[in-house]
Amino acid sequence: MTMDEFRQLDLKNLPDLPLGPQISSLVVMIAAILGLAYYFVFADLQDQIERQQAKEVQLKESFLDKKRQVANLAALENQLKEIESSFGALLKQLPTKAEMPALLTEINQAGVGRGLLFELFRPGSETKAAQIATLPIQIRLSGSYGELATFVNDVAQLSRIVTIGEITLSPNGGAKEDRLQLQATAKTYRALEASEQTAKAGKP
Repeated sequence: MTMDEFRQLDLKNLPDLPLGPQISSLVVMIAAILGLAYYFVFADLQDQIERQQAKEVQLKESFLDKKRQVANLAALENQLKEIESSFGALLKQLPTKAEMPALLTEINQAGVGRGLLFELFRPGSETKAAQIATLPIQIRLSGSYGELATFVNDVAQLSRIVTIGEITLSPNGGAKEDRLQLQATAKTYRALEASEQTAKAGKP
């Protein structure tokens, strides 16, 4: 049966047709019904299946990522303990509030003991962080290059942590040509006392 014959076919006359055309007509109608069913039903199901497959891939990747994180959790916890231990050891190297005057005297004596002349030794205002307070000290002193270098090294060797930065060297302008003037900011650090930490935590 040709397509033209199928288009001209009247379903009312289908029972009167020979067996061959009847079978051909039924096959064509079944194929058309299946095609429409696929278009309206199965195509949508295929889209849903593809979306679920993509979601499955994402869930597998998320699961593997979480699995890796859990596997590394023990190592990360050990690292955190080591960091906390190291930080605690550093805090013990910091002076308390009561020890700060003695530390300032040590810094001053480190220069005087090397024959240096302090022209300025001015502690500034403390800045407080979570557990540490920083005290900047503006210093200006004069001496030979070797004396100044030894002073900086002596300060670095103090039992308490002291840093020196913002260093400027310039000719002293005095009678001795080998004399230099060092201007810098020394910073000392101390651990906050429990009462200070509590007060800081209570501030908005």
